[in-house]
Amino acid sequence: MTPSLAEERLLGVIPELEIAVAAPLIQEIEELKRKHNAIVLAHNYMTPDIFHGVADLKGDSLALARLAADTDAEVIVLAGVHFMAETAKIASPDKTVLIPDLDAGCSLAESITGADVRLLKERYPGVPIVTYVNTSVEVKAESDVCCTSGNALEVVESLGVDRVIFLPDKYLGQWVASQTSVEVILWEGSCMVHERFTAAELRMYRDTVPGVQIIAHPECPPDVLAEADFVGSTAGMIDWVHAEQPRQVVMVTECSMADNVAADAPNVEFLRPCNLCPHMKRITLENIRDSLLYGRYEVEVDPAVAHHARLAVDRMLAVSARPRAA
Repeated sequence: MTPSLAEERLLGVIPELEIAVAAPLIQEIEELKRKHNAIVLAHNYMTPDIFHGVADLKGDSLALARLAADTDAEVIVLAGVHFMAETAKIASPDKTVLIPDLDAGCSLAESITGADVRLLKERYPGVPIVTYVNTSVEVKAESDVCCTSGNALEVVESLGVDRVIFLPDKYLGQWVASQTSVEVILWEGSCMVHERFTAAELRMYRDTVPGVQIIAHPECPPDVLAEADFVGSTAGMIDWVHAEQPRQVVMVTECSMADNVAADAPNVEFLRPCNLCPHMKRITLENIRDSLLYGRYEVEVDPAVAHHARLAVDRMLAVSARPRAA
């Protein structure tokens, strides 16, 4: 029997028994996407059945939002967490943005509120506020400029000031501070996935697997980053694997990402220290199907708040667009 398109997408990615279960759901989702002129955006932390089975666009939260804005789709289903759906709505105010589970939150985004940022402004008048995109739209709207994990250092140094407030990830902020002479005032936020990794865990891999390469996301604690051969953003780690083609690698981030990258890097053996994000795992093929079927759950953002948040994102994009010195 000729495999369906859904089955072809997943061959070699997940076990055949899982493919047999997923294929009918994927087929139903594809039909609903066509019916509603919809697309599915999948973050790198989605499980492989979603990431390889139904995603039209894949990547980190900001890249997904920007790519979706350039499509003709009328409906966006965000396979990720709530702040990502907000970012997609900011970028595509005229599109319907759905998130399959309203409880798909984020420990990092929930560590700070807009009221917290306003208090920081009172405490540190005139000090620029640099905010990681992994935050709510309300927090972005109170900020001077946003950043990603990939351009955080560049954004901080572009401001030409002696000190900045960096929100909300303390570990990413500490990593930036280690790379610059700018004083970085930190907030006590963290990602529940990345902060669980330990340096001792990574040393165990080095002791048992000679020559293994370790790559880590800068949301990890400093002692973990000190053990890594490469520190980089989600996109940076993916690019590193494809460019370096290590024989064996430990990818120190949410473990579904390693599953997804492994499918596109067959010559690389991934050793998986598996920390899962429970919020990301709330998104399933079943509730993606239901989201399209019933139009749930629509994400709305106050236009005035969206405007101020978009300004902070646009300032970041302007920094990245500047020509660099030779």
